[in-house]
This record gives sequence, C-alpha cells and structure tokens, in this order.
Amino acid sequence: MDWVLFTSVFVTLFVIMDPPGTIPIFLSLTGGRSPQAARRLAWQAVAVSFSVIAVFAFFGQRILEYLHISLPALQGAGGLLLLLVALELLTGNETEPTAAQETNVALVPLGTPLLAGPGAIVATMVFSKQVDGFDEFAAVALGVVAVHIAIWLAMRFSLPILRVIREGGVMLVTRIAGLLLSAIAVQMVANSVRAFIAGEG
Repeated sequence: MDWVLFTSVFVTLFVIMDPPGTIPIFLSLTGGRSPQAARRLAWQAVAVSFSVIAVFAFFGQRILEYLHISLPALQGAGGLLLLLVALELLTGNETEPTAAQETNVALVPLGTPLLAGPGAIVATMVFSKQVDGFDEFAAVALGVVAVHIAIWLAMRFSLPILRVIREGGVMLVTRIAGLLLSAIAVQMVANSVRAFIAGEG
C-alpha cells in the first residue's frame, strides 16, 4: 500500500473534518437525548458522512457536471445551511422541543454538511484522481475509513462529558458551538464568493 498517500489522505481529511471540533456541536445537538439515542446518532452521522464521501469519490465530478453545479456553489450552499443551524443554536430555538427531539440531526447538519462538507468532498475527489491501481485505491480508502473511525471515537467519548456537565453545561456548550459553527459557515460562504470572483464558478 502507498503509505505516503494514506498519510496525506488521513492528515488532510482529519484537518478538514476536525473530529475534536465536532464534540461541542455534537453535545449541543444531542442534549436532552438518552445515551442510547446519542450513540445511535453518532454512528448514523459517521455512516452518512462516509456514504456521501464515498459517492463523491466515485461519481462526484460526473454528478456536479450533470447538474451543472460548480464547487463554489456547493460550498456556498453548505455554508448557508450551516449558518441556519448556527443561528438556531445561538438564539436557543426552544419553541418546539418535540419537533427538535424528532429531528434526525445525524443526517443534517452532522453527517452533512458539517462532516461531509464541500472541503472534505473536494479533497476526496482530488485524491481519487491519483488512484492508478490497487495500492493507491487501498491508501485512499483506508485513509477515509481511518478518519471516520476517529470522528466516531470523538463523538462516542463525548457522551461521558454530556453526563457530567448536565443541562447548564449543555446550554453553555450550545452557545459556544453556535458561535463556532457560524464562523465556519461564514468562512465557507466567503470562500465560495472569493472563488466566484476569481472566475472558478
């Protein structure tokens, strides 16, 4: 196996997807749920992210070309979606708690676009173009799998933290997560606008 390519894939995706950075957002989105439900959401989010990354690794360029979607447009849409979630976390949208409990946050925003966002998708598509044989394929595939294992471990071991900090701590973490998420969203939109201005859209 190409260990240099594996290291490059793992490090790049680890930095982009940021498993430690998902902990406060995961805690804020799973606050009030049972530990069993939180564990289920953790592996569902990882499964969704892995599925999206795998699909775009194989068919990403064709999908975007068929739909006439540019990468900056995908990045801007993901940023706007994250911004909506961030505003809900910051403002404490608790008018409909039942609906919030029924929402599967593993799909949106955890699975995508937070984990399997435009950055991770584009990076995976770039690495997939370097695959010329089984060695390169194994390196890219194992790199993607290793990153998702790291993400699952980060969210899985955030559950003891959730039990310790209780409701007050969850509220504080929620506000911090909303602020961080809004900054990520604004940066994604800014990068999208910059790419359009540069003529990449």
